[in-house]
Amino acid sequence: MKEKKITDATLIAKFRKGSMEAFEELLERYESKIYNLAMRFTRNQEDAEEVLQDVFTTLYQKLDGFKGNSAFSSWLYRIIVNAAFMKLRKRKQNNTVAIEDLAPAVKQQCLDREVSFGNRSDLLSINKEMRDIIEAALNKLPDQYRAVFVLRDVDGLSNQEVSEILDLSIPAVKSRLHRSRLMLRKRLQTYWDDFTGKRQIIRAKLLAQRAAEVI
Repeated sequence: MKEKKITDATLIAKFRKGSMEAFEELLERYESKIYNLAMRFTRNQEDAEEVLQDVFTTLYQKLDGFKGNSAFSSWLYRIIVNAAFMKLRKRKQNNTVAIEDLAPAVKQQCLDREVSFGNRSDLLSINKEMRDIIEAALNKLPDQYRAVFVLRDVDGLSNQEVSEILDLSIPAVKSRLHRSRLMLRKRLQTYWDDFTGKRQIIRAKLLAQRAAEVI
């Protein structure tokens, strides 16, 4: 017969009674989730590891005060977000979200047309430039909007989960998510227009080269 998994609430109760084994099991249960979300925000292994340790310390200090008004995972997410942003504020340059982590809707807006001659060095240069611009635009989002965007569009949490983590109403989550998308679109529009023009020039050059080869 399969042994029933101990609940988070049971582990927390045991920790409050002095069981370090219960605390260690709780950490082991959530270690990967903490680290992965920290990486989503910091995009830096060293920073993510430091956030992980900060979260462990905060949990040890504050777990006894967890009242259970929300799910433990939501309470934990809030601690991770706060620790990650504290780390980011200490850095002058940060790479919070890579283009690979963008939600499909944002990817569609930015990369919906790819040039078929992707192995050309000039096109690779443009792709690198576009990647840098997109990442820079994401990193310039105000913290409160970036948090909602990362949790909702990147990490895939529901509006309800994000509202519990950030202590916001669901309408506020939807509003901030909408505004974050608008800000990203505005920041990227100028570059996208410029990029589209460059791509058309390169396509024309390549077609001209092919035509010359045929002749």
